[in-house]
Amino acid sequence: MSQDGVLSVFREALLLALKLAGPLLIVSIIIGLVIAIFQAATQIHEQTLTFVPKVLVIALMLLAMGSWMMSLMRDFFDYLFQLIAAL
Repeated sequence: MSQDGVLSVFREALLLALKLAGPLLIVSIIIGLVIAIFQAATQIHEQTLTFVPKVLVIALMLLAMGSWMMSLMRDFFDYLFQLIAAL
């Protein structure tokens, strides 16, 4: 496999990682920001107040988007196995 082929696989892997983690990270950041503003406004500084809502929202997002994520991963692995078979 040439250097261009390896870089292409690496680029596809990075894009896949961004597609999979991006929505979860964005929602986690938004939830954290909203809770931080709430904590600053109410002077409540409880650690679990930031942790529990993030965990619940991420779990719900994984339930909702899990099949889409798995299909992206399956497509990528099919692509990888086709490349391996071509070698």
